[in-house]
Parts: sequence; structure tokens; C-alpha cells
Amino acid sequence: MDGIALIMGPVLLVVGVVAGGLVGYWYRKQVAAKTTGSAEAKAETIIQEAKSKTQAILLEGKDKALKVLEEAKRDEEQRRQDLTAAQRRLEKRESLFDDKLLELENKQTQLQDKAKEIDKFKEDLQALKVEQVARLEKVASMDRNDAVKLLEQRVEDQSHDALLSRLRKLQEQGSEELERKANELMAVVIQRCSTSHATETTTTSVHLTSDDMKGRIIGKEGRNIKRIEELTGVEILIDDTPETIVVSGFSPIRRHLAKRALEMLMEDGRIHPARIEDCVERAKRDLALDIKKAGEDALFETGITGFEPKLVSILGRLKYRTSYGQNVLRHSIEVSFLAAMLAEHLGADVSVARKGGLLHDIGKSVDHEVKGTHPEIGRDIAKKFGLSDAIIAPILHHHDDYPPTLEAIIVKAADAISGSRPGARKDTFENYTQRLEELENVALTFDGIDKVYAIQAGREVRVFVRPDKIDDYAASKLARDIALKIEQELKYPGEIRVTVIRETRVIEYAR
Repeated sequence: MDGIALIMGPVLLVVGVVAGGLVGYWYRKQVAAKTTGSAEAKAETIIQEAKSKTQAILLEGKDKALKVLEEAKRDEEQRRQDLTAAQRRLEKRESLFDDKLLELENKQTQLQDKAKEIDKFKEDLQALKVEQVARLEKVASMDRNDAVKLLEQRVEDQSHDALLSRLRKLQEQGSEELERKANELMAVVIQRCSTSHATETTTTSVHLTSDDMKGRIIGKEGRNIKRIEELTGVEILIDDTPETIVVSGFSPIRRHLAKRALEMLMEDGRIHPARIEDCVERAKRDLALDIKKAGEDALFETGITGFEPKLVSILGRLKYRTSYGQNVLRHSIEVSFLAAMLAEHLGADVSVARKGGLLHDIGKSVDHEVKGTHPEIGRDIAKKFGLSDAIIAPILHHHDDYPPTLEAIIVKAADAISGSRPGARKDTFENYTQRLEELENVALTFDGIDKVYAIQAGREVRVFVRPDKIDDYAASKLARDIALKIEQELKYPGEIRVTVIRETRVIEYAR
């Protein structure tokens, strides 16, 4: 029994294990079957949803496709309508064009007919002209060529002087036309520069604090005024003008020096020879500083560097120098600007033109003290300070007819522009009246003249003649003769018009 029990134990164990395995396998299979059924159901559900969505998308796509087709049909219909309208417009324009073409052809035909009529009229006119010439030759007892020669001879004899005068005017106009482009270039440059002018004078007024100051300036037995004149090199004029004395002298720097010294003396109140010497020395120092500053300002304004301090001071002296009412320093600065702009347009050396323009009148700063013309003095100054020959050429030759370099020509042109522009220089009353008198005197040298008036600042001369001595033909010849004599004897800018007036007045009284 025990052996059976020992054998059955393991058997039962094996049977239990097998039975447990079978039971586990069956359970697992049941669980797997349930899981598979659930997954298949989900998959079926997903498939159904996908089919539904696909169906919906297909339906939506069909709707959109139908809409696109409908829009395309509408667009196509609109294009067809537009094409139809354009075709109608083209057909209408073609019809109008045909009408215009027919109208032009009709007009051309009419013009051709008129041209034929004109040609026929010309032929008739030419025949009539030939007939008239033949009649005139018969009446005048000369042929056409002889008449033409006779007429030409008479016209030439009567208008010889007028033709010569007109020829000169035409030659001048031709020269002006050749210079037109140059003038246009200079006009651009001129418009970019302007400056003031000052009246040229040889006297300077000094305002006094009171008339008693005149006696103090004169001093005992005139010792004070003599000392001032001795130290400054000017002449002091004291007259009855209230609270004013006049400093006279050709050197503007000396006049300004005397004016400053007098102002210092009046401010200090102590006027005696020793104090005068001190004030004159102080005025010299102040004036030297002012001159140097004027030169430095000129260099700064024109953008020029590299000049020695002594040359700058010499340049600054031009501040107290005028020429025909124009301040020479302002004139030099203006010429520098003009020359630089002209050089830029013409392709010349801008730096040389700028420096040459600024220094072209440097000789005028010491021309009261050094002998020679200001171009020669300026050349010597430039050589002394080691300036190049290119800069010296405009200084020396800016008044010559044919300057040697392009920059010198440019500086000469800029100098003429600055000096001749309206308002730059001021003519004196004496020169103005003298010019008018010369014009009137030239006209009065002819016979048969009653009165002569120069008007419009000397731009026109009106001549009144005696009608009993000068007839109409002689009046015309007189005007030409006067104009010719003015051209030969006088120098004047521009053109002068000569007007000869002849009138006959008959007066009778009824009693």
C-alpha cells in the first residue's frame, strides 16, 4: 500500500499539473477569444466611420466641383460677352476709319484740284508779270538789267554809310553769338555769388563827444594835432561841422590808424604828446591784429590753407582798400569763388584758380608805399613768399589781353565779372556828368542842330534839328554820322541810340 501510495503520489501530481495546464489553456483561449472579438468590433466600427467620412468628403468634393464648374461657366459667359462687345467696338471703329479714309481721299482730290488751279494762276501771273516788265522797259527806254543796275547804284550811294555801320553791328553780334555759350556758363557762376560795395573816399570822419574836444585835440599852439599828423601820416581837418573832425589821406590804413588813436584819446581824456604816442602805438597793435584777423577770415571763407602769417597780414590790409567804390578784400574773395567755380566747369586746376583769384590784387595792399603797378607788386610779393609760377601767372597777367595759362584767363574773367556786375562799383557824379556832356558835344559839332539832350544815363542822344536847314533825307544821314562819330571818338559800354527829331510848326493867327 505504501508502495502504491508512493507511486500514486507523483502520478496524481502529474495529473494535477496537466489538468491545471489544460484549465489554464482553456481560460486563456476564452479570454483571447473575447479580446479578439472586441478588437474586431472596434475595427469594424473604425471602418464604418471611415466609410462615412469618405462618403461625406466625396459628397463635399462633388459639391465644390459643381460650384467650380458653374463659376467657370459664368466666367466663360462673361468673357464671351466682353469679346462680343469688343468685337462690336472694333467693327464700329473700322467703320469710322473707313469713313475717315473716304473723307481724306475726297479732301486729297480737292487739294489736287486746287493745286492745279494755283499752278494755272501762277502761269497767268507770270505771263502778266512778263507783259508788265516789257511795258515798263518800253516806257523807260531801258531793259530790266539796266534798271536793276541803276537802282542798285542809287541804293548803294545813298546807303553806303548805313551799310558799313550795319556791317560793324553784325560783326559785333557775331562775336557776341560766339561768346553766348561762355556767357551762359558765367551766368550760372555769377548767380551764385554776390557781395556788397563801399564808396571809395579819401577821408574818414571822426565823431567827437563835444565841440570842446576840438580845442583839446589841437592843443596849445597846435602841438597835439601836429604830433598826431606826424605819427600817423595823415592830415586832420577841423572846421565848423558840429562834433566832427575829418581825417584826410590817400592811405586808408593810415586814416583808420588816426581814427582809432583819436577815439582812444577821447576815451582816455588825457591829450598831450606823450599820451598821443602811447595811443598811436596801441592803435597800431590793434590795427595789426585786426588786419591779421581779416586775412585769416578771408582764408577761412575761401577754404585756403598753407599761407605764411606775413602773407596773411598783407592780404588783410586789403580790408581797408577800395577800388572804384568796391572793397578790394571782398572783391578778391568774390573773384576767388568765381574763379574756382569757373575752373571746376572748365576742367582747370581749381586750387590754383582759387588762390590766384584771392591774391590777384594783393599788390594793392602796398601800392601807396611801393612803386610799380599792382600786378607787378603782387608778383614780387608772391615770389618773396615762394608761391608757384602757376599762382603768380594770374596775379601778374589778370589785366593782360592774352594771359598765358588757363587759370590766369579764368581769374581775368572772374575779375571782370566781379567788377562789372551791377552795384559792384559806384560811378562818381563828376564822371557821369562828364560822359553826358561829351555825348552832347559830339552831336553839337554838326550844322543845323538846334538842341541836344543825352538821356537814359547816356544810353540815348536826342537831337532836335532846324527844319529849314535839315530835310528828312538829311536827318537820316545826320543820325548815321553822329552815331559813327560817337563810335570813333568815345568809349562807352553797350549801345547808344541816336534819335534825330525834325518837325515843322506853322502858326497863324485869326483876327
